[in-house]
Amino acid sequence: MTQNGPRHPLPAPAARAESSGMAETAAPPAAGAAPQSSALDTAQILASVGETAYDWHIDTDALQWSANVKDVLLVANVATVSSGRSYAQLLEADNSQARFDAVMQSDKRDDGHGVPYQIQYAIRPDPGSDTKLWVEDTGRWFAGTDGRPARAHGVLRVINERYEHERRLTYLARNDGLTGELNRHHLTEVLEDTIEDAIRFRSSCGFLLVGIDNLARINESYGFDIADQVIAESGKRLRSRMRGKDTLGRFSGSKFGLVLRDCTPDDLATAAERMLTAIRADLVQTGAGPIAVTVTIGGVTAPRHAKSVAEVLARTQEALDSAAARHRGSFLAFRPSIEREALRRENVRATDEIVAALNERRIFLAYETVAAASDRHPAFYECLMRIRRTDGTLLGAGEIVPVAERLGLVRLLDHRVLELVVDELVAAPALQASLNVSPPSTTDPDWWAGLVSLLRTHSGVAGRLIVEITESAAIQDIDETRGFVTRVKDLGCRIAIDDFGAGYTSFRNLRKLGVDIVKIDGAFVSDIMRSEDDRAFVRTLIDLAKRLKLSTVAEWVQNEQTARMLEAWGCDYLQGALVGLASTERPWTTGLAQAG
Repeated sequence: MTQNGPRHPLPAPAARAESSGMAETAAPPAAGAAPQSSALDTAQILASVGETAYDWHIDTDALQWSANVKDVLLVANVATVSSGRSYAQLLEADNSQARFDAVMQSDKRDDGHGVPYQIQYAIRPDPGSDTKLWVEDTGRWFAGTDGRPARAHGVLRVINERYEHERRLTYLARNDGLTGELNRHHLTEVLEDTIEDAIRFRSSCGFLLVGIDNLARINESYGFDIADQVIAESGKRLRSRMRGKDTLGRFSGSKFGLVLRDCTPDDLATAAERMLTAIRADLVQTGAGPIAVTVTIGGVTAPRHAKSVAEVLARTQEALDSAAARHRGSFLAFRPSIEREALRRENVRATDEIVAALNERRIFLAYETVAAASDRHPAFYECLMRIRRTDGTLLGAGEIVPVAERLGLVRLLDHRVLELVVDELVAAPALQASLNVSPPSTTDPDWWAGLVSLLRTHSGVAGRLIVEITESAAIQDIDETRGFVTRVKDLGCRIAIDDFGAGYTSFRNLRKLGVDIVKIDGAFVSDIMRSEDDRAFVRTLIDLAKRLKLSTVAEWVQNEQTARMLEAWGCDYLQGALVGLASTERPWTTGLAQAG
């Protein structure tokens, strides 16, 4: 609309009746109609929902309000808000925008229906009071004949509760709720900016990862609420020793991160020592009493030893882990290591190779005979994992499993081996076979789900399957291992404890575990013809196993003389070069007797 174009007449002033304290009178009800209120009390309705209406004549600056304005805005005298100028005196100085700005500085044009606006700002009804109201101002302004705003009307809603809620949400999106420090996301944003500045200006920065020692033990001993008090107090102490230009944040449950600007390696060490001292200087007072707290710190300088956020975080975590392994309550800065970098590259290569082998179905089995000592007929076959490389060569389990355990991939391998062994048992109904299970798989829900599913799908397999766990894994947590053994046996399988003797498990624990078969570590078996100590040890193991009604398997049996000695002592089964080394060929298909 142009300035001289036709215009719609301005609407009647809003809430003029209310501003004079008058209410509209309703028409009398028709005969027989239900009784109605004689008047619609608009001011009362607005007050009940925390709103008040206004009509602002911009040319005269007169500001009229609905009759409830004093109740809603908490003003003692309506005269203090009777003009736009006087109302503006109540506005907080730090408001980014107010009604005057929204109306008079609008870049929109009135097409005859007015221009809407909605803004939020704070007012202080009594300048001498601490009372502060956040309001949402929703209105519409109308242009005069010159096209400029001539009048505005609208509704003011008090939104203190909503504002506080939104402010809290905004705060929690950026800060940790317990400590008030930056959360991990925003801490890493600061870290990224700091690294970029250091690279741009050819300076140096640092990052410290501060871990509270033994927090899990504090949780267990005192409860999570006391642990939270320890975390909160630790954050306060760390902040008290910071430089003004540095940034602190809560990195994870028990860890804080500290970004250090303009930081040399010497500055990094000095800052870490300040933090160590700040935490251990005094006992932390909690609801459960005083608690001694220490922290361990890992650090790195950038871009000297790390050029990205990912590298900084990985290397500070590595330094923190090394410091904790060496001595809790200490600091260790990351330093490059040729050996460590070589191991990291090897880990990456090994990860790629294992994952590729899984995806390309290059996981195979080798079968090693376990024969009865009495007649040397095969009793069952131990199924061992092999990986066929792309060049056709094979990797044995001893080369794969330690790396896979370190990289967290062994459970994937265990699951694939389980599938392959069950396939063999299904294909050969008289076959009995064993497979090895690594410690991580014993508590892995996916491995258990796979075992249960396969055994339910293929009835008759469970009774021919033996699950082997190593002694060293069993003694890490006897009660947990006992639960594993019970669950496997409940499914109908047997359990063997492998490499027995290497971990020196007591026979009391062996009886408690409830296994079916004991496989005696070959390191003791292979030399019994020459070592009196080994002979005494192996014979004692066999004798005690018989008393516990457990079957025994002697590993690494190399010759007939050793086999006869073991048989004479009562050993049930033999395994080793004498009865057949591991082969990818299926021994039971080459004329050897099948297990009965």
